[in-house]
Parts: sequence; C-alpha cells; structure tokens
Amino acid sequence: MKLEIKIAEITTEALKALYNIDFNTTEIQLQKTKKEFEGDFTIVTFPFVKSARKSPEVIGNELGEYICKHESLIDKFNVIKGFLNISIDKSYWIQQLEKIEQNNTFGYQEATEKSPLVMVEYSSPNTNKPLHLGHIRNNLLGYSLSEILKANGFKVVKTNIVNDRGIHICKSMLAWQKFGNGATPQSIGKKGDHLVGDFYVKFDKEYKKQVDELKAQGQSEEDAKRNAPLMIEAQEMLRKWEANDNEVRTLWNEMNSWVYDGFNETYKRLGIDFDKIYYESSTYLEGKSKVEEGLSKGIFYKKEDGSVWANLIDEGLDEKLLLRADGTSVYMTQDIGTAKLRFEDYPIDKMIYVVGNEQNYHFQVLSILLDKLGFSWGKDLVHFSYGMVELPEGKMKSREGTVVDADDLMDEMINTAKETSQELGKLNNQNESELNNIATIVGLGALKYFILKVDPRKNMLFDPKESIDFNGNTGPFIQYTHARIKSVLRKAEEQNINIATTIPATISISEKEAGLIRQLSTFPEIVKQAGKEYSPSVIANYIYDLVKEYNQFYHDFSILKEENEDLRSFRLLLSKNVAKIISLGMNLLGIKVPERM
Repeated sequence: MKLEIKIAEITTEALKALYNIDFNTTEIQLQKTKKEFEGDFTIVTFPFVKSARKSPEVIGNELGEYICKHESLIDKFNVIKGFLNISIDKSYWIQQLEKIEQNNTFGYQEATEKSPLVMVEYSSPNTNKPLHLGHIRNNLLGYSLSEILKANGFKVVKTNIVNDRGIHICKSMLAWQKFGNGATPQSIGKKGDHLVGDFYVKFDKEYKKQVDELKAQGQSEEDAKRNAPLMIEAQEMLRKWEANDNEVRTLWNEMNSWVYDGFNETYKRLGIDFDKIYYESSTYLEGKSKVEEGLSKGIFYKKEDGSVWANLIDEGLDEKLLLRADGTSVYMTQDIGTAKLRFEDYPIDKMIYVVGNEQNYHFQVLSILLDKLGFSWGKDLVHFSYGMVELPEGKMKSREGTVVDADDLMDEMINTAKETSQELGKLNNQNESELNNIATIVGLGALKYFILKVDPRKNMLFDPKESIDFNGNTGPFIQYTHARIKSVLRKAEEQNINIATTIPATISISEKEAGLIRQLSTFPEIVKQAGKEYSPSVIANYIYDLVKEYNQFYHDFSILKEENEDLRSFRLLLSKNVAKIISLGMNLLGIKVPERM
C-alpha cells in the first residue's frame, strides 16, 4: 500500500476514534513537509476544527499522539499551528532504499501491447538552411518528451516532417545556379546544409540590391519586391518544380541530399533520432486530395475564384484558406496530408506536435479540421507549444545570416567545457582522447540541460558561459556529482569494501540520509508528473535538487572512512543509488553522465 494512503487511512481512523467524525481518505489534506520543518508528511488540521470543536493545534497534538500509538511506521510528530508534521520511522526508509537498489530502471514503466501509441513530431527543418539554436530547443524538447512518455509506459513513435519544397527552397537553388560556380560539399570541404544555407543568405543580399535599384528608379517598395528579377526567376523555378521539370527536380534532389547529409551529422552529434521521417514534397498532394474529399462531402466550400475554404465561425474562429485559386496548397493543407499518411502508417492514439508558440492558432485550426475529416485523434491532438530562445544579443534572422548555427554552437560549448575544466583542474589526469570525450559529454550536457531546465512554455535567454558553470543549476554541476560518486564507489572496490544490498534495520541513520532516500523514492512520481505536464524541466529541476542534497550529505558525513561497517555499507549503497537516479533522470533529458571527471 502506498505510504500516503496508509497515513490518510490512519488519520480517518483517528478522527473517528477521537471525535466521532467521518472523513473520507480523499478529504485528508496530506502534503510533503516543507524543507524548513522536521518531518516527512504534513496533515492540515484546519478542516477538522468545526466538527471537532477544538483548535487546530490541539487537534494536531491529539491526532499525532493517536497516530504514533497505533501506526508503527510513524516515529514522531510535531505541530506548528494548524499543521501536523509526522516523521516516518527510519527503518522504513532503509527498506525503500533496498527496493530502489533492486530495480535498475526505478521510476520507469514498460510499455505493453495495450499501451496507447503516441506520435511526437519535432525538428521540422527547412532544406534551405542548417539547423540553428531555435531548432536545438525544438529537437531537445521533442526527444526528451518522447523519452519521458516511454518511461511512462507509452508506445512512442518519434517523427520528423522536412519542409523540402516551396519558394524558400528555390531561392537557395537559384542562388547556387547563379553564384555557386559548381561548388559541392566535397569540392569546398563544407557541410552540405551550411553550403546551401550560404546561398539562401546570398539570394537575400542580391535580392535586396535589386529591390533598392528598382526603388531608385521610382518604383514603390511593393512593386520593386514583386518585380525584382531574382524573385521572378525563383517563382518561375517553383512553377517548374510543381510541373515536375526534370532539370529543376534533378538540382532539387542533389541539393537536398547535401542538406540531409548535413542534418544527419548534426542530429547524431546532438543525440537525436527519429523512427520515421516525412517530406512535404510527398505530403502536400495527399493534403490536396483530402481537402478535395472534404469539399465533395460539404465539409469545406469553394469561392467564386476557385479557392477552397473551411468555415470555422461556429467554432469561434474565422474562415481558413486550404487551397489557393490556382490550386496550390498552403501549410495547413500539407499538415492535413501528413496526418493522413501518418494515420495510415500507425494506429495513433495521440499526436503531439512540438512547435513554437507562434503557431498556436495554426494548431487550433488543424485540430478542428482533422476532427471534421474523421481522424479520431484530431480533436485531442496536442500542440506542445514552447517559447522562443534568444541570445544576449537578441533575436536571430535566417535570411540575414544572423542565426546561431547549431554546429558552431556545439563546437563552442565543447571548447568552453574543455577550457573551463582545465582551468579548474578537473581533467588533469586524463589523456588527450579522454579529455576530448569528457569535454564533449560536458559541453553538450551543459547545452541540453540549460535549455531543458526552463519551463518549455516560457521564452528563454541562452547564455553559453553561464551554462558551463560547474556550480549552480547546470549540467556540469550534476555531471561532476555523478562522477564524484562513481569515484567513491571505485575506491571502495579497490579497498575491498563491501557494498551490501541489504542493510540491518537497526542501524541509526540521520535525518539527512532519510531525506535523501525520500527524495529518491519520489522519482517515479516525478517521471509521471513530467509526462502529464509535458515538461522535461520537471525532471531537470528534480535532479538538481537531488544533487544539491547529496553534496551536502557528502560534505557532512564520512563514507569510506566511516568506522561502523554497516553504516559505511549503507552510505555506499545510498550513494550508488543516487548516482543511478541521476543517470536515469539525465537519460530522459538525452544527457550523458561521465564515469570520471
């Protein structure tokens, strides 16, 4: 029986025995005792005042005495105003530690055949530029959310939709044709996504020059933008692509292949993967087909110019364009097509889209349209809406080439981790290969943790230097603590010190040690909470709190030098399982923890 239920039951029994009043266990207000007070659980006594006709303090003391007398698990109590703080007997926490030790994936649930299937879409890059800092937050959130849902017992399919068609793709292609001189990733030694991205920026610069020239000739800005030769050529290239022109399609396939190779390299470094990748070039026609089907069924309607719309006024929204007058699709149409293919590929129970909060309205509309079109999960689709990530210098713009490239950022983080570690003397005993490996783990861990510890719904400011700090709420601080514990365990093994898996219940452990076990025992609840709230930050901040508590314990108590053999064995077992939970928690964030630092 869960401990909280047991406490609630003995409390209702005490209320009946002492005051002859009936309370349901669900009515008992039970919470974790605040850190500043002694105790494990707190019972709020104010709700009993009216029926018992006594003050909250008196009720607290009488309840505390009854509970301690009739429940062996309760060791002692104290009352502060209307709050009864009860302490669980230390032997209980020792038993809990032994249970945690026996389960290598403590806190995780295994999926079964009956588990619901959740599909999580994240990344969604464009093939006209490399991945940047904004993509990093998206990818890290999507991957971590997927792992958290798996740990909650769901079947999970991680999926990506690549935006590989449209005018922005043609801009890069046209710029390469005009200014590329036949350059390839191999010929100039550059990642393919970076190469293509350079030409996207080049297009914008040359296009702006042409617009300025036309404005100087007397055209309005609107006319100049429309009449600029480069834009006219890009639009013509898009028309040829739509018409399946062989030359345009060949170039498109070649340049996209460069980008995919670059993306895959970045994903691998970042530790991100997918079970299935969809491409807009394949899904937009499916979307058009589905919209036309909706039109034939009267779900949508056609205007005089031939454009197709959805009337969502009854849903409190407006009218939504689905097909332009010339028959071309919009983003909404493409998302409908992608949904259709996914539904055919997988028996989806829930669909989660990891997309920035600027698309809130889009997904509100998509949910309604999918439901109208008969997708069972459409009404309940989840838009995991997250805030933007900015740098101290401000916002980023792809066209102007002011984005923070994902690869450059990872390089910077690894180099900074290496320099910081060497300055602090943390890697003095490592050879060059080990040093580079640990610097990579620490640098990428710092990047991931700094982003994931923030509530995903909030905008965030990313400061690379702050994220590498070996103190405070950072990845390196947590990783260093894990490595410290592993070092203690290695020394114990070298000294032939036994780490028992069972501990005598008679040993006397401190409040700090009991508190650490209590924290470990709540890990399954934390995993559930993170899954329910779709929030990796819940995991991140739990692990940070655990590490803080362990470091205080490490500072205040002897481990290897403890003379009492049972107590020494207990502290080693406690340390071992703190390291295990750190590793399990960080794994849900996609972060590695080193054995040595």
